[in-house]
Amino acid sequence: MSTRPKPAAEPVTPTLLRGWQLPGGGSGKDDRGSVLVIGGARKTPGAALLAGTAALRAGAGRLTLAVAGSTAVQVAVALPESGVVGLAETDDGAVKGNGVSALADELGKAAAVLVGPGLDDMGETESLLRELLKLEPGRAGEDRPAMVLDAYALGCLPELVDDLGPWAGRLILTPNITESGILLGRDVEDLHQDVAEIAGRYRAVVSCQGVIAEDPDGTGDVRVWEITTGYGGLGTSGSGDILAGAIAGLRARGTSDAQATCWGTHLHAAAGDRLASRLGGLGYLARELADELPALMMELGT
Repeated sequence: MSTRPKPAAEPVTPTLLRGWQLPGGGSGKDDRGSVLVIGGARKTPGAALLAGTAALRAGAGRLTLAVAGSTAVQVAVALPESGVVGLAETDDGAVKGNGVSALADELGKAAAVLVGPGLDDMGETESLLRELLKLEPGRAGEDRPAMVLDAYALGCLPELVDDLGPWAGRLILTPNITESGILLGRDVEDLHQDVAEIAGRYRAVVSCQGVIAEDPDGTGDVRVWEITTGYGGLGTSGSGDILAGAIAGLRARGTSDAQATCWGTHLHAAAGDRLASRLGGLGYLARELADELPALMMELGT
């Protein structure tokens, strides 16, 4: 375990969020940013659909889903509000890492890029991330997209930690406990301290199990928040895809990385509360979480 002092966590409450308002809707969809989701292997296209739906429900103006080519038409029909790009795939249906050059134009337009939902081959995912690191869209400074990594994309990061310079300070990571252990190289022992350590190691904003930490400079000057709501029913298939998609959608609207992550993590948990009050603590579906997001944001004054 890290020997750094345990950081104090600030509660994420409705009061805090009402004082940390999201950007408005602007005059049209172009004012609310574009999200690019890269994922959706042949066996798991639904993960990309869930993430994309959450991004739109969180208010993003545009959405592109980049998925295995064999699923592209079906995905486009399932979510007609999105653009869809078919990517090269292996014989087993995994998205090939060397096919992301086809996304250069989409990367140039995106305000937030989410990588991971529905990817299912670790080697190809690592290759994909390495290719993405080479495909910086030619924009400078704050105009570059945030990079949100989830699922298999997180499992590759320890092998890439020395190559993440192009993404330093604009990474958002959404690991579960197991993935946090992979990022640390050991078991999680103290959630607050360990999430803070991940944030510093990868110069990122991190959300894990309702704990959020920010250390984009990797200096140890970390800030930590903690969600104050949420039910056990959130631990259901696809729930993490909704969380990552909501954060990407909020980030595309023009928030900071930390604001998008605190808001997205709170909304995800509050959506679980809302469903639990109607349906019971267990048994609601991840896709139902996304439908709760607009009303929750309205209640918080945004």
